Amino acid sequence: MVSGDRQVALGERGPFYSMQAEFSRYFERVDVICPKPEGEIKVRQIHDNVHFHPAPVTRRGMVNYVTSKGAELIEQHGHKLITSHDYGWFYNGVGSAHLSQRFKLPYLSELHHVPGVPVSANLRERFDRFVARTYVRWARNKAVAFRVVNQEEMPRILKRWGVPEQKILFLPSLYIDQEVFYPAPEGSAQELKYDVIFVGRMVPNKGLGRIVDALSLLARRGHTMRALFVGRGPMRPVIESRAALRDLDATFIDWVDSPSDLADLYRASRACICGSTCEGGPRYTVEAMACGTPAVSTPVGVMSELVGDGLAGGLVGWDPHAVAVALERVLVDEDVRLEMGRLAVERARPFEFHATLAHYANGLRRLAGEPEVQL
Repeated sequence: MVSGDRQVALGERGPFYSMQAEFSRYFERVDVICPKPEGEIKVRQIHDNVHFHPAPVTRRGMVNYVTSKGAELIEQHGHKLITSHDYGWFYNGVGSAHLSQRFKLPYLSELHHVPGVPVSANLRERFDRFVARTYVRWARNKAVAFRVVNQEEMPRILKRWGVPEQKILFLPSLYIDQEVFYPAPEGSAQELKYDVIFVGRMVPNKGLGRIVDALSLLARRGHTMRALFVGRGPMRPVIESRAALRDLDATFIDWVDSPSDLADLYRASRACICGSTCEGGPRYTVEAMACGTPAVSTPVGVMSELVGDGLAGGLVGWDPHAVAVALERVLVDEDVRLEMGRLAVERARPFEFHATLAHYANGLRRLAGEPEVQL
């Protein structure tokens, strides 16, 4: 696997670490090449048979590193499939294509989302969309398939860019541990500390400014708006200042210690909000829904499929007024909100951790020419 995830290389136990605990049961060995982390660069072994190889080079040297390190690993261990998490400048995909050609191995290009799809947050995303289109058109005859993680948005754009339908492989990437992310027991006295929760990296495509503006509009209409923002990133100081200027009751935290702590925060929130311009999932909205928290979201990733009918939250455009109206609809009547939460749990159920990862792993085994494994 050629991945963009650095968390495990940093020693953190985030979603990718948890995913590999189950995923690794389907393969004799998994090697993961990932970008250079901050701090010590060393090979990390987890779950007995998963090995992380952080690059000692910057992005500029990643194509050569993926090609050289990948060749070394293939020669040593005889891998049968290359999977490439493709984004940005697509150095993972370019390196993987070179390995595929050299060793006559299939490579799967995994496109979780494309910047600027469905809309661009800025000029940079427009440029990134052009780069993505250029890569896809270059790779469409080289990759054995393109993995997508939603059934509407990404297949539509890949077809537009010339990828044959038979090469588009839907394998969801939202693996929700529903033994951790579950609703509060019926009739329990769950304390609701927050009206709205956001979780994620604080970067331009997350639409944090429009979220703050929408909450400010609701506060001016007389609603008590207690917001929780969980995450870090370059936009964090800007958003904190924006919330303060609007006298918004907002709490900001960097990180939570465990998935169960995060689930507690979802259950302590009346609604989850996503204002992104592009996403593959997003994961946090589905985690929140699994906890019985309705989601209000822009039409990105899987959210059109999950809340497009307005029964488990709401689907909105990118205007703060529209976001405010949708949030108000969810929050104004507690009985309605609770019913939305019950349906949200049902909508999230197909993303159950073990079943989704079994589907993903066996999809890869088929591409590698291996029989499926039933655990």
